[in-house]
Amino acid sequence: MVEKSPNGTVASSPADKERDDIDAMEETLLLVDDDGPFLRRLARAMESRGFAVETAESVAEGIVKAKSNPPKYAVVDLRLGDGNGLDVIEAIRTTGSDTRIVVLTGYGNIATAVTAVKLGALDYLAKPADADDIYNALTQRPGEKAEVPENPMSADRVRWEHIQRVYEMCDRNVSETARRLNMHRRTLQRILAKRAPK
Repeated sequence: MVEKSPNGTVASSPADKERDDIDAMEETLLLVDDDGPFLRRLARAMESRGFAVETAESVAEGIVKAKSNPPKYAVVDLRLGDGNGLDVIEAIRTTGSDTRIVVLTGYGNIATAVTAVKLGALDYLAKPADADDIYNALTQRPGEKAEVPENPMSADRVRWEHIQRVYEMCDRNVSETARRLNMHRRTLQRILAKRAPK
């Protein structure tokens, strides 16, 4: 039976209200990234797009939050301080949920990103990705092709991002970074002293 309020509009029944609450809860988003400032900016941007956002800055925290409250959407960085984002993706998949996952990779490791897609990720994006790119990747329909970015990263920028990532992995040790990149130490120092290419 439809109830009307005194002003003549249709009042929501308790069942309708519960359904609305469930619909609102379905837009849950788990963001997992160890870059605190980026994580907070992205969380604010996604909240403004209607998501109920939970954040995690480590693999361990991401796994706990994924298992305790499986999200409808997730954005997971592959390289985290305490391990690999693939572990978070596997934890989400073990919950049996149909979470739509997008992975972020800041160092252009295509092989790892492909593994993430095989584990059930919807898409992967190279960092720095903006909130619009992430939103579009999360909400694209099955079979829908993502648009080619208007301003893709240049080859110089991809190289610079990779060098920065390895440098951070080596705790900013120039000698160790140069060894891993098979690069002369002085060449690496010159690259690190310059600004990021566009």
